[in-house]
Amino acid sequence: MLRWTALGIIALGLLFLWLTRAQTSSPGYWSYTSPDPGNGEVLFHAASCAACHEADLSGGLELKSDFGTFRVPNISPDAETGIGGWSEEQFLDAMLNGVSPDGQHYYPSFPYTSYTRMRVQDVVDLKSYIDGLPPVRHEISGHELQFPWSFRRGIGLWKRMYLDDAPHLELPADADPELIRGRYLVEGPGHCTECHTERDKLGAIRPERWLAGAPNLDGEGMAPNITPGADGLGDWSARDIAYYLATGTTPEFDTVGGSMVAVQENLSRLSAEDQSAIVAYLMAIPSRTASH
Repeated sequence: MLRWTALGIIALGLLFLWLTRAQTSSPGYWSYTSPDPGNGEVLFHAASCAACHEADLSGGLELKSDFGTFRVPNISPDAETGIGGWSEEQFLDAMLNGVSPDGQHYYPSFPYTSYTRMRVQDVVDLKSYIDGLPPVRHEISGHELQFPWSFRRGIGLWKRMYLDDAPHLELPADADPELIRGRYLVEGPGHCTECHTERDKLGAIRPERWLAGAPNLDGEGMAPNITPGADGLGDWSARDIAYYLATGTTPEFDTVGGSMVAVQENLSRLSAEDQSAIVAYLMAIPSRTASH
């Protein structure tokens, strides 16, 4: 009896290790061409990388949550404290699979849950742009998380439950290219979902509350509902939204505030065509009641 019990425990342990393993891609798996840092700069601003990682990408911002404190890393091209020593394949695994170069799961405070919808070539282009920026030596302390969240291996199970590269909103095959581009920017590099959607007790977004607003990650106030309708963007026109993205000014002549300031400043650097695509997509998504 004890023998079978021991074998059962070992089998369960091996199953857990298999289910929670960090799944990286084999060498040569990714298909891409020579990187384009010009396109990488577009993705850099669409993702507002500097909003969380600081203007020089040295990191250090602390995100306090119910799980503990997450610290934003240095992603400057410093070879020792940043990502300067990473290969393109390692950067792809981080962005699309949420796995570090040393084979550990990243916590989804790093929004790879949105970045997993990005195109491989765009991720490579983004790295090429970052690689051309000044390196900054800045060592960042690790996260301070409560148990069981401090057990990083468990993120493997979380990923199996929640990590999905399918779009939040399906579009018809013959959809307007502007809508398709808008969806890509909003759901992928722009990762709007991460701040504007409520999460459950495990930190996963609630699909039924998609973009309907959520408590700010910095602990102050709410990230607003950005769906159409009375509880969201209300009577904002496409022109109003575009003007807000470009200038940070609302139709009521108020200005953007809080953590959205840096995000808006980055979005203002996108082309008018990309800003229009974002607007078109935001106006096309389903309306939802705001969170309270």
